[in-house]
Amino acid sequence: MEELVNTIATWIFSKRMNQIEQFMLKPHETQETVFKKLLETAKSTEWGKKYGYGQIKNHEQFKQQIPISTYEDLFPYIERTMKGERNLLWPTEIKWFSKSSGTTNARSKFIPMSKESIDDCHLKGGKDMVSIYVNQFPETKFTRGKNLGIGGSYQVSEQNPHMYYGDISAVLMKHLPFWAGFKRAPELDIALMSKWEEKIEKMARATMNENITTIAGVPTWTIVLLERILELTGKKNIKEVWPNLELFTHGAVAFGPYQETFDKLIDPQGMHYMEIYNASEGFFGMQDQKNSKEMLLMLDYGIFYEFVPTSEWGKENPKTIGLDEVELDTNYALIISTNGGLWRYAIGDTIKFTSKYPYRIKVSGRTKHFINAFGEEMIIENAEAGITKACEATGAQITNFTAAPIYLEAGKKGGHEWIIEFQKDPSNLEKFTEILDKTIREINSDYDAKREKDIALISPIVHHAPKGAFHDWMKKRGKLGGQNKVPRLANNRDFLEDILEVIGK
Repeated sequence: MEELVNTIATWIFSKRMNQIEQFMLKPHETQETVFKKLLETAKSTEWGKKYGYGQIKNHEQFKQQIPISTYEDLFPYIERTMKGERNLLWPTEIKWFSKSSGTTNARSKFIPMSKESIDDCHLKGGKDMVSIYVNQFPETKFTRGKNLGIGGSYQVSEQNPHMYYGDISAVLMKHLPFWAGFKRAPELDIALMSKWEEKIEKMARATMNENITTIAGVPTWTIVLLERILELTGKKNIKEVWPNLELFTHGAVAFGPYQETFDKLIDPQGMHYMEIYNASEGFFGMQDQKNSKEMLLMLDYGIFYEFVPTSEWGKENPKTIGLDEVELDTNYALIISTNGGLWRYAIGDTIKFTSKYPYRIKVSGRTKHFINAFGEEMIIENAEAGITKACEATGAQITNFTAAPIYLEAGKKGGHEWIIEFQKDPSNLEKFTEILDKTIREINSDYDAKREKDIALISPIVHHAPKGAFHDWMKKRGKLGGQNKVPRLANNRDFLEDILEVIGK
């Protein structure tokens, strides 16, 4: 059976590479096909009738007739769908919802998951990760072992016993094809547990004797699991536990600040890393080149893309542009229309294009995750670059961080205040802070101008958080595990003050 599974999988993956190469060659034609199919499929829904989908002929009409949507705009339709109504945003039955914590807001979001969005977007993305990896490394032997998936949990809706919601990873685990079950670990009853501390312990014990060749998960929780496995086995390196481990696919947070930690935990020899860009709302991109961290924008997943230039952010009716109009190295807010019934939906992420033909991107931040209290316009990309450089220079390894502004007061200047939890302490915290500040000044001219002679911003203040601080804070908020992430930047001090209280500062 295992050999048959390997043969079928190899055939599927090689065939798919031909299709990927086609949309790389014909990106605009691919998006046009997606656009027309979305409108045709949804024209008889309540939303489609309201906005005249049957009469829309082109992108300009689409933009003129349909407003950009936030979650709050779509929520009345989503709530009715969760209660069992059909044909509202999308025509096919929807029984699953991906629960997103929404790191800028304590309120959970429930993203509808149609059969099309599950099969033709999310699961297709998972298959494509393997296709691209096999294409890059044809000598791979990963199919001889198992994939360790670090996912979340799901539950039955309180409103409707026929509806289910949970972390996107849990929803997808429940919909994996039967043959994938032969290749994953641990068993679903452990993988889908909701209590994360107990779950990590059981995952460690259930997988430490398996032949794990690939891992998929968020870097922070993966580190926790690997460290626990090393404690249980008495080994110094994960390759001593899983000698055939060769790939870690990761997303949700930037990997740069964690690379050194992974190199210490896993012998880098023969180890590969692949970044992916997936969210509750869709699977958008993945790293497709060996020596580049850029991600290929996936254009045939039933998602039609639009982009809001920086100059339009915050406007009531911002202008959007299509794929054919984007420029390189420019920040854009991402707008999506999907085969799950999200229409001109502002996902909240910002991206930059690094190439065209094919279109490759990198995630630069969040439209609501930034610090701009003094006109410094610091985005997550800046913060992560600074953290990475400071770690390299001082031998530090981080677990988590967050930052917020220090507001101007009478007789006092403003600044940025950071809380950083280290996996390995920097050789000198003062030097770490200096390089963090220096790096951000080098890559952000607005920040640099405000820092010049401490005109508007003083040197950043960095708090060294004790180990486990962010874990304790997330636990206090009931946000352990799954899609829940520590907010990296905020333009107010709410998160920062709350964490300072936890660490006794």
